[in-house]
Amino acid sequence: MRADRQRLDKWLWFARFAKTRSLAARLIEDGFVRVNGQRADAPSKAVAIGDVVTVAAQHVTAAVRVRDLGMRRGPAPEARLLYADLSADEPGPAGDG
Repeated sequence: MRADRQRLDKWLWFARFAKTRSLAARLIEDGFVRVNGQRADAPSKAVAIGDVVTVAAQHVTAAVRVRDLGMRRGPAPEARLLYADLSADEPGPAGDG
């Protein structure tokens, strides 16, 4: 795989969207993960910086933009540096200004 890409299951695990890489792979295989609006079809799907990853977990859906690919599964504050939460970019109600 190219140096500017990373397996989706590995990235989800590094970014702490799954407790194990096996669980990340299962999320993907079960159809709960999209990359740039397209359902991810395999754990080996490559993601790159700038891609939008959507994870539909049991009680919440997270849409994030990949900011970095990561080298390891580190502590939560380090994991949060791997993505930008797109829900924080949503505009407020009309009339805010």
